[in-house]
Amino acid sequence: MTHRSALTAIAEPAGRPPRRTPPAWNRKRPFAAALLGGRRLTGPASTKDVRHYTLDLAGSGLTFEVGDSVAVVPVNDPALVASLLMRLGLDGEEMLQPGGRGPRSADPVDRTLADVLTHDRELALPSLHLLRETATHPGGEQIEALLAAGDRQALDRWLWGRDVLDVFDLVPGLRPDAERLITLLHPLVHRAYSIASSPLAAAETLDLTVAGVAYRTGDRDHRGVCSSYLSDRIGPDRRCGAFMLPNKRFRLPADDLPVIMIGPGTGVAPFRAFLQERRLRGASGPNWLFFGDRNRAADFLYEDEFTEAAASGLLTRMDLAFSRDQAGKVYVQHRMRDHGRDLLAWLDAGAHLYVCGDAQRMAGDVDATLVDIVAEHAVSDRERAVEYVAALRREGRYHRDVY
Repeated sequence: MTHRSALTAIAEPAGRPPRRTPPAWNRKRPFAAALLGGRRLTGPASTKDVRHYTLDLAGSGLTFEVGDSVAVVPVNDPALVASLLMRLGLDGEEMLQPGGRGPRSADPVDRTLADVLTHDRELALPSLHLLRETATHPGGEQIEALLAAGDRQALDRWLWGRDVLDVFDLVPGLRPDAERLITLLHPLVHRAYSIASSPLAAAETLDLTVAGVAYRTGDRDHRGVCSSYLSDRIGPDRRCGAFMLPNKRFRLPADDLPVIMIGPGTGVAPFRAFLQERRLRGASGPNWLFFGDRNRAADFLYEDEFTEAAASGLLTRMDLAFSRDQAGKVYVQHRMRDHGRDLLAWLDAGAHLYVCGDAQRMAGDVDATLVDIVAEHAVSDRERAVEYVAALRREGRYHRDVY
C-alpha cells in the first residue's frame, strides 16, 4: 500500500476530490504503441504475405501473459473512404454534429464526415442495419431473400469478401445523407492478434504475427483493414492504438507437464510465445508442435527458431504438414492421425493440448481427428471417445483459441 506524503496532503486545497488513477487502456482509450519493424516471414514465392511486428509498450503500464491477445485499433483506407463518398455523392468536408454519430460518439466538437468514416466506422463489414435498408430498394432483392430466410450461415457466405461499398453498388438508388449513413454503419472495431512473445523475453514489447489480406471481388481489389494499415498506412509516427485482451483459458500448465501445440499458419503465433516462456522458466515438461502451411520453402513461419528449438531439445517433437508439397494435400490433422498412439500416450501422461487458428475448418477437423484417435487407440466405442475428449475440456486440458 502507498500513502500520500504529508506535504502533498497539505498542498491540496480542501474540498478538492482526490486525484484519480487514469483508467487502464481499453477500446475507448487505447495506448498509442510504437510499431517497430515489419519483416516478412513468408518467402518471395509464397502466395501469402505474413509479417512479424513488434509493438513497443514503454510507458503504458500494460502487462500480459502468454496466451493473451492484443487488440490493434486500425484506421480505414482513405482511398476506400473517398470511393464511398464519391459513390454516394457526399462531401467529405461536411461537418457532423457531435450527437449525430451514434452511441460511441463523445466528441465535444464537430468533425468532418471523412474523418468519422476513416476513424470511427466499419467499412469492411456491412451491418445488418445497412442490409435491411438495402433490401428495401431495387437491386436488393437477393439480400431481402437472405434476410427473410433467416439463415445466418447463408448470409455470412454471401457477405464474405463484400464490404460496405460493394453493398451500396448493388443498389444505385440508395443514397443516404451523411447523418443517415453514419447510423447505417457499425462502429469501427479493433482487430485481435495472438501475442507471439513472452513477457519474460521482453516485458515492454510484444510480437505479432500478421497475415496480409488481399483479394479481388468483381472489379475491385480489397485489402484487410488492419493488415494493410500496419504494412502501408500507419503514418510517419508509426504509432497505433492498442490494448490487451487477456485469455485466461489459454494458459500454460505447470512446468513439469507435457504440452501439445497445434497451430497451422499464423495460428502458431502463441506457441512461439509458449516456447519462449518455457525456455526462460526452465520448464521440464516436454513440448510437441504440429505446424502446417502450404509450402515448406516459402511458408514455414519462424523456421529458424523452431528448427533451433528442436535441435536444442526445447521442442521434444515437431511434426510438419505442408499441404502443397506433394500430390495429395496433407494437413496437421493428418500428422495427428499418423502419430495417434503417441499423442494419446502424451494425453494419458497429463498433457495439455492447445489449438489455435481457423475456426471454420481447421479447428473442427482437429477436434474430429482427436475423437477418431481416441476411438482407434483407447476405446472401441465412438461415444466413449467423444466423452474422453469432453473430459479433457472439463479438466481444463483442451484449450482452443480459434477465430
